[in-house]
Formats: sequence, C-alpha cells, structure tokens
Amino acid sequence: MKNMIAAVAVSSFFVFSACKKGEKTAAPSGKTEITQPEKWTVDSVKVEDSSKIADSLTVSFTSKLLVFPTLKDKKLLDSIYFHDQGIKDFSKKGLEAYLDSEKNAYFRSVKSDSKDWISGISYAQSWYTSSHMNLISTANDYMHIEYVQSAYEGGAHDNYGFSERVFDLKNNRKLELKDITSMPKAKIETLLMKNINKVKSGTTDSEGEVKNSEMLLVETIPATDNFYFDEKNLYFHYSPYEIAAFAAGDIVIPVSWEELKGTLNTEFKERMKIK
Repeated sequence: MKNMIAAVAVSSFFVFSACKKGEKTAAPSGKTEITQPEKWTVDSVKVEDSSKIADSLTVSFTSKLLVFPTLKDKKLLDSIYFHDQGIKDFSKKGLEAYLDSEKNAYFRSVKSDSKDWISGISYAQSWYTSSHMNLISTANDYMHIEYVQSAYEGGAHDNYGFSERVFDLKNNRKLELKDITSMPKAKIETLLMKNINKVKSGTTDSEGEVKNSEMLLVETIPATDNFYFDEKNLYFHYSPYEIAAFAAGDIVIPVSWEELKGTLNTEFKERMKIK
C-alpha cells in the first residue's frame, strides 16, 4: 500500500498556464493572414473523494494537476507529468480521467491490503493521500513547478515530500544541473554542507534553536536534481528523512551565484541576467 500511495503522490506532483489562440485578422485578397500571438493562461483539474473501507477506517484521495493547453511538445509534457506515469492525453478532460483512474486504484489497493488486519484496528482512523502541482514562477522562459505530496497510513505522523522541477520553455525540456553550472558535484556538496545552517530550522529544544547540521543523517549532502533558483541563488530542496531527522522538516539550502562564479553556463547566465 505504501508503494501505491507513493505512485499516486508522484503522479499528482504537477503545473502551469494555458494560452488562448488569437483570432486571425481578416486579410484582403492577395495579402498574408496575420495571427495574433497566443497568451499564456493557467488551468487545473482536481479530483477529491473519500471511501469508507470499514467501520474503523475511512480513506480520502485528493490530487490536483495543472493543465497547459498551449504546450504541445510531447517530450516536454512527459517531463512535466513524469513520463513513467503513462499519461497520454494531456487535455483537461484527459488529465481528469487519469486522476479518476488513480483515485479508484488507490481505493482498491487499500481495500485489498487491509483485508487481513482491518479487524485489528481498535479505534476509528482516517487515512489519506494528497498531491498537488503548484506553479511557482515563470521568468526568462524558465518555468518552476513544485510537486507536493503527503499521506497518512497510520503511525505517529503523516509523511510528506517535495519535488522541484524547472522547465526550459525555450528549448522544450526539463532543466538539468549541468545546464546551470559546470562545477563538479563534489564541490557543490561541500558548499551545501557549508551553507546548511543559512536557513533556520524552526526546531527548538530546551536549549533553544537546533541547527539543521545537528539533525543530519548523512555525512555528505547530495547535489540532487531537486533544485530551483531565483535571481540570487540556486536552491536545493530536501524532504523529511532525506538528509535529516523528521523533526527538521524539509530543508532548503541556498548556493549563491557568487559561489558558483566562473562555472555558470553562458546561456543560463545571460537569460537570468546574472552579473
């Protein structure tokens, strides 16, 4: 069942804007017809439902996907919606049908997996799986989407995670770390360890605030593809348990453009107007 929840969450991790086609201006005979440029807009689909598995267990499903009516490049759309989920119809109706299918599969999975132990639940429980795509920014032909998923299936607390993806709309593809900097990952990882406490943890104990570095579960912080950026920094986002204890929550570590100076990709640097 955990695998089912993870699959549902990842599939719902997504999106952006839809553009309307401009009307064609009537042209006199012998003259070229001019088409108005399309404008970006944003749309979304959301499926939300619940099912009572037994007297002691109710499960709910919530998922939101963004819709991009004017994005036509299949490879780009596959990246936006995670190609391994098998989505073939990227229209609003197609994505809604996909979420309905995921919802039904989730309910069937819980019912199937709970047959042997459902009678052992001593008090009423409410389980859930939830996933959302959030459009964070579109600047310089880069689109940043944050995919958020959470789930509860018993235990002390729910679980949640984030996936950050940046898409190059100019070249119709998902941006990779190598498209930003040529700095070796080992050197980036040294910077991540150096900068881990630049963002406060928000966790306290009897002695005050606990630093992020004090809750690490790893000796090396990996330079993952879970990144995004703005005009000041490149940011690496880590979900609970990925590099630190659950109490640390999710951790975002910044690496400044100054720290990456001399290694930035020329095209990226020009598009982002980094001096």
